[in-house]
Amino acid sequence: MPRRQEREGRDQHGGAHRYTWRRGTTPRPSQEPPAEPAADAAPPQEPVDSVVHTALYRDGVRVAAPETLTDTYRQLHEHPRTVAWIGLARPTEAELKSLAAEFDLHELAVEDALEAHQRPKLERYGETLFVVLRAARYLDASEEVDFGELHVFVGADFVITVRHGAAPDLSAVRRRMEASPELLGLGPEAILYAILDAVVDGYAPVVDGVQNDIDEIETEVFSGAPEVSRRIYELSREMVEFQRATRPLVGMLHALMAGFAKYGTDEELQSYLRDVADHVTHTSERVDGFRQALTDILTVNSTLVTQQQNAEMRALAEAGFEQNEEIKKISSWAAILFAPTLVGTIYGMNFENMPELGWGFGYPFAIGLMGVVCVSLYFVFKRRDWL
Repeated sequence: MPRRQEREGRDQHGGAHRYTWRRGTTPRPSQEPPAEPAADAAPPQEPVDSVVHTALYRDGVRVAAPETLTDTYRQLHEHPRTVAWIGLARPTEAELKSLAAEFDLHELAVEDALEAHQRPKLERYGETLFVVLRAARYLDASEEVDFGELHVFVGADFVITVRHGAAPDLSAVRRRMEASPELLGLGPEAILYAILDAVVDGYAPVVDGVQNDIDEIETEVFSGAPEVSRRIYELSREMVEFQRATRPLVGMLHALMAGFAKYGTDEELQSYLRDVADHVTHTSERVDGFRQALTDILTVNSTLVTQQQNAEMRALAEAGFEQNEEIKKISSWAAILFAPTLVGTIYGMNFENMPELGWGFGYPFAIGLMGVVCVSLYFVFKRRDWL
């Protein structure tokens, strides 16, 4: 049975009565007739580039599909007991102010939706629920995780989605809901469930892609790929962003479930939301495991890099030691050969007044002296392990 926006109230005499909160029963400030424009004034131009899709639903069936926000407001007044689903992508400030005036949106929530870059959260401003979600998609070409941001305003008779980024694909969510009139007939909360379910389901391909990346990184680490450290670092940063997207969502869904009884949520819808909460918890645990695995892989990679550097330093040291040994040998033989060369050079200068030129044993003595010096130097270097 579709959920109606009926509430219990009490009149000033204490008697209980029921009233229906629908557009037109209690005029909002923005519903006052607009002032007549001046005759020479140009008609206001409404920016429509940001309006992705708008539709009005009654009992789960689409009754209108306005093209502009102005048409949406008008037809929403003309069709009571309907729910408006307005989808925007990177709206302008004028569009958000128009929506805020029409649906009594809180200025802080409007400011968050306009500026984006918000953390996932769930806040209630009066009768309006404001939800911020971080969607994700895996890009196969670049092997990266792309994050988008979605802001959802949920009221008694409206749902406004403000999308910053390519994910998620809300057109698929709309088609799914329109194909299930009974579910769509449960009201704005059912639309919120479908959006939450789409965002959470979008995490599954990301988890699979990241798992493949981690498997590839493990192979690269043990194969000694030079760029693996950079890839580990980049994927670790993406996992931090993924944690920021999934971890708060667990608490948000539990907060929604805590309000089931207070806000009279349909039992079937309660089951659907609990299922989404289970999926989010599972995804959050997987992401936590990925981050821990990347930390361990980075530690192993650092150890392997250190071992490789130590092996290279050891090889350089061994090469230096071998070079030093060769230098010792060359220096030793150079010194041994230097002695006879020195004697022969001196006596080869052919001066008349050189000593011992007329000595008969001079030549054998010089040869013997050179041999003794060479043999002595050989044994000295041999004892010092230079040879």
